Amino acid sequence: MTYVVTENCIKCKYMDCVEVCPVDCFYEGDNFLVINPDECIDCGVCEPECPADAILPDSGPAATPEWLELNARLSRVWPNITVKGTPPGDADTWNGAPDKKVHLILETEEV
Repeated sequence: MTYVVTENCIKCKYMDCVEVCPVDCFYEGDNFLVINPDECIDCGVCEPECPADAILPDSGPAATPEWLELNARLSRVWPNITVKGTPPGDADTWNGAPDKKVHLILETEEV
């Protein structure tokens, strides 16, 4: 089992999860974070820290294979993050908004 960042992180990116991770397995895009599933030790300390409830075990219903693949792929090209940054100013507005995947910025992804 690993943990997966899911859709509700898009445009929220609170980053409370980053500093509690004992193995630094978070990676940062412009408006989304991902977890490298090969680095995650399944400790679960990040899950309750997420104000957007966007981090789930990969066995959870919202942590679909699509989100697991996206976390794995993007963690190979996005920079590692180990310190909590400042979330977007409108994060609270986006928290819980439906259908946020269309807003996911992949421009830093190398194809």
